[in-house]
Amino acid sequence: MVSKTIDVGSIPTAPVMKKSFIILLLSVIMLTGCGKETLLLTEADYELNLESNTTSKGIGIGATPEAFLEAYGDYNIETTIDDGPYQAIPNDEIPFTDSIKTILPTFFIDGLPMTIRQICEANDIERIELLPLLSSAEYLQDHTVAYHYIIFSWENGVITNIHSEYMDYNEDASYYEELEK
Repeated sequence: MVSKTIDVGSIPTAPVMKKSFIILLLSVIMLTGCGKETLLLTEADYELNLESNTTSKGIGIGATPEAFLEAYGDYNIETTIDDGPYQAIPNDEIPFTDSIKTILPTFFIDGLPMTIRQICEANDIERIELLPLLSSAEYLQDHTVAYHYIIFSWENGVITNIHSEYMDYNEDASYYEELEK
């Protein structure tokens, strides 16, 4: 797993981050809505510019909800409140003035961005079968699989931290297979 962070703050230990990542991944997999088609970010959109402390869309620490939604409002935004599960909340109902986190997740199969629904349809599986498929040796022999996400922490209506990570299933899948046992 590779990560980049703007405004470090307190950094959790590796085991805590792996556990958090698993909870995050499973929450997003289970809770991503199947509504309208949304735009998908590219791998380059997950790169943070550490010189300007901004995302590829110009969003940085101190950005407002209006600027964030202008940049990312057409993408799949998931929100966690009080570190609960990530959930799809309509953009006009996201409580940006509370202490929350928003995430923009995307799977990349063979370098192409895909939604969870697209992956399930392409492989004729149910959502519950997604993690076993993406971590199976058979699937990974024929495909490259990466999961990218960028997390924005919010306090009092402004972004206080931005964190971007990805997980390369072709390198790290065995870790997730162990969790399924």
